[in-house]
Amino acid sequence: MESIGVLMMCPMNSYLEQELDKRFKLFRYWNIPQTQQFLKENSNSIRAVVGNSMAGADAQLIESLPKLEIVSSFSVGLDKIDLNKCKEKGIRVTNTPDVLTEDVADLAIGLMLAVLRRLCECDRYVRKGLWKTGDFKLTTKFTGKSVGIIGLGRIGTAIAKRAEAFDCPISYYSRSEKADTNYKYYPSVIDLASNCQILVVTCSLTPETRHIINREVIDALGPKGVLINIGRGPHVDEAELVSALVEGRLGGAGLDVFENEPEAPEELFGLDNVVLLPHVGSGTIETRTAMADLVLGNLEAHFLNKPLLTPVV
Repeated sequence: MESIGVLMMCPMNSYLEQELDKRFKLFRYWNIPQTQQFLKENSNSIRAVVGNSMAGADAQLIESLPKLEIVSSFSVGLDKIDLNKCKEKGIRVTNTPDVLTEDVADLAIGLMLAVLRRLCECDRYVRKGLWKTGDFKLTTKFTGKSVGIIGLGRIGTAIAKRAEAFDCPISYYSRSEKADTNYKYYPSVIDLASNCQILVVTCSLTPETRHIINREVIDALGPKGVLINIGRGPHVDEAELVSALVEGRLGGAGLDVFENEPEAPEELFGLDNVVLLPHVGSGTIETRTAMADLVLGNLEAHFLNKPLLTPVV
């Protein structure tokens, strides 16, 4: 398969990059200064694109690659891939579900604990020598808090199971009520936010879920509520979130994702009730290796005319 051209859109994982380089003819898109010229010169040799949550395959790129057969995403999210264009042209699409579910769910619980128990602020308190001047202020318990989940898919369900271990009542919103769960269903995000203390965003990013967290939802969650986002940054109207946190209309937030990554709102940097992470939900050695193996396995399956491991399109 060394002659098959694979276009890797951005740096994402050193093991994946090394293995792609061994097995295919790898093109590193981020190292190419004149991308349009490059695409013209190599369009007939590139048969696969590897992307992630930051860079995928939009309609323009797909149109410029007439020999493209498969887009393999090093991510669960598919919002960076034009799925309609892929379907139109018969291009296969794969992603990396399941293998990152546990890590992302773990991180969501970690964010809840970090925000409510002010773990980051506690750490700074000790490091600055302030403990010698007196005990740290009282915080808020996590056990027993009502948790509302937007999107009860693989990750949302895994978060719910973990939160149940903390005796947290679970409720959820999704496009339709799930038949296989006893969690309380709310038909709107506002209803969900009005009836929980911690609101977790885990749904896929689509045109319908963009800014699903708006001012009305934030106000329904209220000054004692906490927002956790481990989905995608554009799920949240970031300007409204910032103003709510700065003004005290929202109790706190744990954010692994942002609207314009890698940028994060500087207005949040000085707030102790906010925990900010650099999109590391799946960021463990074990999970990233498993994700890379899925990408590689899907590519090899495709070019060997075998069934794809995790087909989307």
